[in-house]
Amino acid sequence: MKLSGKEFRSWDNKCVTLLGMSGVGKTRLANTLCKRHWFHYSADYRIGTRYLGEPILDNIKSQAMQIPFLRELLRSDSIYISNNITVDNLKPVASFLGKLGNPELGGLGLKEFKRRQALHLNAEIAAMKDVPEFIRKAREIYGYQHFVNDAGGSVCELDDSDTIRTLAAHTLIVYIKATERDEQELIRRAEEDPKPLYYREQFLDEQLTIYMRDNGLPYVALVDPDQFVRWMFPRLFYTRIPRYQAIADEHGYTITTEELAHVRDGAGFLKLVENTVEKQS
Repeated sequence: MKLSGKEFRSWDNKCVTLLGMSGVGKTRLANTLCKRHWFHYSADYRIGTRYLGEPILDNIKSQAMQIPFLRELLRSDSIYISNNITVDNLKPVASFLGKLGNPELGGLGLKEFKRRQALHLNAEIAAMKDVPEFIRKAREIYGYQHFVNDAGGSVCELDDSDTIRTLAAHTLIVYIKATERDEQELIRRAEEDPKPLYYREQFLDEQLTIYMRDNGLPYVALVDPDQFVRWMFPRLFYTRIPRYQAIADEHGYTITTEELAHVRDGAGFLKLVENTVEKQS
C-alpha cells in the first residue's frame, strides 16, 4: 500500500505489516504498540496454533513414545500432551522446524527436514492470507483501532506473489532494515545461540552442497546441526536483504533499526512512519 503523508495521517484505522529479520525489533515494537490501541497479530503464533498445531504435537508425542514410562501412559490415555504456545514463547514451533544434520546431536535427516520446511512454508502463506480477516476481527470483535502484523522473518522467501499482494492491499508494509552495526550483532547472536530457520529449498540445496564439499562430509548425517546453522545464518541474512528491499520498494516503505530505536510509544511510531511515507512517496 502506497500513501501520501496526508493520507496516512487521515487513515482512522491504520494497518501495518512489519518486515525484517528476526531480532530487528518487530515483536518488541508490536508489544509496545499493543498496550493500548493496536491489535498484535503474530504470524509465528498463528502458524504454531492454527496451522502446525497437530504436526508439532505429533513430533512431541513421537519423542515421548521413545520413553517406556511415558509410552505406556500415552497408549492407555492416562496422560495427554498439549502445546503452550504464546506470542512470547514460540519454542514449540522452532523445535518442530528443527535443524539439519547428525541425529545423535539432535539433527534431522534431509528428507524429514525438507518435509517440515514445506509444512512451515504452507503454514506461513496461510497465516499471511488470514491477515484481512483478523483486521476485521480486531476492529469488530475486540474493538482495536489499529492493527499490526508482526510477520515472520521468512516472509520474503515465500515466493508467493498473491500473499504479498494481499498484505499490500490491506496493510502498509514497513521494512525494518538493520544498520551495519545491527547486522553484525544479529550474526553474533546467531553464532552464540543457533536457532532453527526456514530456507528456500533451492537455497538450502545450493548451500548444503558447498558446506559438505568444503568440510569433506560424504553424508548429511555427519553434519553438526548447530555448526551448520552458524555457517548458514550470514548467507541467509544477506540473501534476504534484497528480497525485503524489493517488497518495500514496490509495496511499502523502509525504516532502519537506528530510527526504530528512538520509538518509545505508538505516537512515536506513527510519527516515524508518517515522516518516512512523506520522504519515500
